[in-house]
Amino acid sequence: MKSSILSVAALAAVASASPIKRAANVTDGDILNYALTLEHLEDTFYREALAKFTVDDFLAANFTEETYERIQTISKDETTHVSFLTSALTAAGVKPVAECTYDFGYKDVTGFMATASVLEGVGVSAYLGAAADIMSKTYLTAAGSILTVEARHSSYIRNTIKQAPFPAPFDNPLSLNEVYTLAAPFIKSCPSTNAQLPVKAFPSLSATGIKGAKIDAGANIVVTTPGYTIEGDVYAAFITVTGPVWTMIQKATVGYTVTVPNTGITGQSYLVFTSCNTTATDDTIIAGPALVEV
Repeated sequence: MKSSILSVAALAAVASASPIKRAANVTDGDILNYALTLEHLEDTFYREALAKFTVDDFLAANFTEETYERIQTISKDETTHVSFLTSALTAAGVKPVAECTYDFGYKDVTGFMATASVLEGVGVSAYLGAAADIMSKTYLTAAGSILTVEARHSSYIRNTIKQAPFPAPFDNPLSLNEVYTLAAPFIKSCPSTNAQLPVKAFPSLSATGIKGAKIDAGANIVVTTPGYTIEGDVYAAFITVTGPVWTMIQKATVGYTVTVPNTGITGQSYLVFTSCNTTATDDTIIAGPALVEV
């Protein structure tokens, strides 16, 4: 009984501290089209790679035939997600968005697999964050069923490229705008007939280990603001399910030096710059998220 009471208390604490809350003036149709936008991106990503690379290319890059077959399965899953969300939107009387034109930037199989890990991790955080915005229990269950599969994709790919398959006890939810900020660089153009989504991209951040070093807990990283300069006070926080984790930030000769917290930040993590050190919301985020693999 004691453990059950503690579990309920812990869940209540997480819920009260969560950085994700229902966005204003966002409908379930908007959320489904937002999800479809991400699924189109992933679907195209895998289809293009499988059209470009053969099983021999995977073997030459030190992957296995099984890896190639698993990628084929993941691609089919993403195509099914697109079809499912398109049908759900059509049934609800909402026009589904069409796929866009993309540039994923990878040059070889190794680069493709690294990008796949990033996209699957962002997909998990996207569905997790969007859950707070979905009003319909039916749609919430459907989104949850996709979320669990995306998490399996992420774990498989992370393990395949020698990253921890489940590096943390919790995944990190991202808001609609935070996810769109990470997805926007891959999107080059979209059909003019697509509905305008209630999202915006924050200015981007780029984070690397000092002199290319591996990023560990407690380490300093270099964070730059490519193409723009931040004026005024700036604070740094990592997004977690229980709220932002604030950390040290110092202006450097180039960009900023940010310290990764010693505890609580592992795996695919997300760093934002804010205008205050109390909240990390759409109203206070200045730039980011930057993706940091810890």
